[in-house]
Amino acid sequence: MTTTRQTRKKNTVTVQTVEQDAAAVAATPAKARRKAPLGHVSFVGTGPGDASLLTVRAAELLQQADVVITEQPEQVALVTRDVEIVDGGAGEDGQPLTHAARARLVVKHAKTGAHVVRLISGDPFTYATGPEEAAACAKAGITFEVVPGVSSVSAVPAYAGVPLTNRQHREYRVVSVGDASIDWAELAGDDTLVLLSAVKRIAEAAAGLIEAGRSPETPVAMTRVGTTTEQTTVVSTLAEIASDAEAAGMTSPAITVVGQVVTMREALSWFETKPLYGWRVLVPRTKEQSAGLAARLRSYGAVSEEVPTISVEPPRNPQQMDKAVRGLVEGRYEWVAFTSVNAVKAVREKFDEYGLDARAFSGLKIAAVGDKTAEAIATWGIRADLVPSGEQSAAGLLEDWPPYDELLDPINRVFLPRADIATENLVAGLVELGWEVDDVTAYRTVRAAPPPAPTREAIKTGKFDAVLFTSSSTVRNLVGIAGKPHASTIIACIGPATAKTAEEHGLRVDVLAETPSVEVLADALAEFGAARRLTFLEAGEPVLKPSQKRPSSRRKA
Repeated sequence: MTTTRQTRKKNTVTVQTVEQDAAAVAATPAKARRKAPLGHVSFVGTGPGDASLLTVRAAELLQQADVVITEQPEQVALVTRDVEIVDGGAGEDGQPLTHAARARLVVKHAKTGAHVVRLISGDPFTYATGPEEAAACAKAGITFEVVPGVSSVSAVPAYAGVPLTNRQHREYRVVSVGDASIDWAELAGDDTLVLLSAVKRIAEAAAGLIEAGRSPETPVAMTRVGTTTEQTTVVSTLAEIASDAEAAGMTSPAITVVGQVVTMREALSWFETKPLYGWRVLVPRTKEQSAGLAARLRSYGAVSEEVPTISVEPPRNPQQMDKAVRGLVEGRYEWVAFTSVNAVKAVREKFDEYGLDARAFSGLKIAAVGDKTAEAIATWGIRADLVPSGEQSAAGLLEDWPPYDELLDPINRVFLPRADIATENLVAGLVELGWEVDDVTAYRTVRAAPPPAPTREAIKTGKFDAVLFTSSSTVRNLVGIAGKPHASTIIACIGPATAKTAEEHGLRVDVLAETPSVEVLADALAEFGAARRLTFLEAGEPVLKPSQKRPSSRRKA
């Protein structure tokens, strides 16, 4: 009994204590009770310019960021999510931020509890402001991490085909010229020199090195905007580099290498010698449609610019599709034939509308007009039963399509979802093989809106080096919304039908893909570019892009 009373008394004290603590907490001001958690800062090196040099860790952090701070506008393209982007280059008054002000900006955003990704060109801790900004975070008690980036010190010479060391020259020295006072006599040896911020002082630097004892014939390579498709390299000597750089219009940012290693560029230049190096290629497709093509062109040194010429819209009368989908579920068809990625997308959207999934295709045979369409079907978890073994087109599909056999095929009907402007050849061919075809308009293709005025002007005046036409409709629509490409622009077509349409519009076709594939088309353009480059070199002439050289006439009369 005594134990029970003691237990109750103990419990009473405990309850009273809890109630007193709760009252004390309630009486405490909210600001004192809740301290906002500090955020975290990731200092991410973005490399010298080529976005593909971004590290895997850097890409991961960009996907996790709440706030991205950068003073380089071109780095905004690295951000693929909807996050807050803060200008780290200028303040609210438009004036350039000092290093200290930028550090305060980073700390300010981190104190809100955000994960801040601070993008810094090159490497954050190599000739950059990363150390000062990280020190400010440490002082404020904010955790941070540093993600190294590829430094322009080594990357730009590598892209220019200039090694910083070789067996004969094992040492190199990095000198930040800028406004610094340099004792050139200390650099009189034969070590390789990497000069940063030297464009404006290159005459002074060259004279100082010659006076210090370096030979006037010492090779020099100056590379501007390295690792980008605008990269330009001037190879000269200490005696001539100032005049040669001025003649070439060299501007910052640039990296200058001084030393015998520069002579290896003739054999090692790999970037600026790509077959389509620096070419600006117009692709009349959406970014989503041309992602693979853009990567292929980039591998050859070109930069692609997408201009949609076709807009895909639902059919005006959806009842035909509704009826066909119901028939598919009810077992009305033996085959479903997809002739485009857009057709796959249209049927999938209709399935989503009805709450259906890939199981609705159970027992059906699936045909795809080509590999790209088959890949789109595969994302549904379905493998196409029939893909043309030869030409990837409606004609190729008919070549391999089996005739209807009333003993082997329980149903003789084919569901053919496709565009409103599709030709009747496939339908006629299937009927001839004994099949009945439900030719259903799954989507409409309409001409897209005209591109911005600067793009239209670039098309007409020859600022594009090449145009890749992937169908007859892209030819008609591009000419309709933007005008004919300039006579100097290289015209590349995916197949004979597209080439014929281009010629009908007064364009001379320079490149024709051997098979109707955008990758093969890009390869064919690269072969053309390589042959063109060789012609220039054999003639002893500088290699010019099509946009730099204006032939007298390339259009058909």
